[in-house]
Amino acid sequence: MDTQSDEVNPALPPVTPEIPDWIPPSGIQLRKAGVQFDAVRVDGDPGRTVADRLARATGGDPGPVVEEARGRRAVYFLVPVGSTAHRSWPPGVTRLTAGPHRVAYIPVPALGGLTWPLAWRYRPTARDHLVHTLLLRAVAEGC
Repeated sequence: MDTQSDEVNPALPPVTPEIPDWIPPSGIQLRKAGVQFDAVRVDGDPGRTVADRLARATGGDPGPVVEEARGRRAVYFLVPVGSTAHRSWPPGVTRLTAGPHRVAYIPVPALGGLTWPLAWRYRPTARDHLVHTLLLRAVAEGC
């Protein structure tokens, strides 16, 4: 009798070529800004409001957005490298970028398993799809 099962573990995401290689297979890892992406952080309920308005403006696919469940309850919007520079941002927005004498790290959870206190508010949907920086800025200014 064959004891092997063809069932998929529902706790783990399916493996596809679209899952970006910067997502850890389990747990949480820090990713250096300026390599695969930069990030914009908005803390607390304002960050969640920005994320949800951005999702509505993009038909439900705003790009990868990570949220934190404790502390400052940060919301991280993963944006293209260098796309936040030379733009004014509203109060309460923190840019996480790399530059001369500047290093920032962005927490990234796995797609499944135990990642508390981090979770995907909006999961990545394609390897190269990140949050559109100008749209994010416009939504953040409107909140």
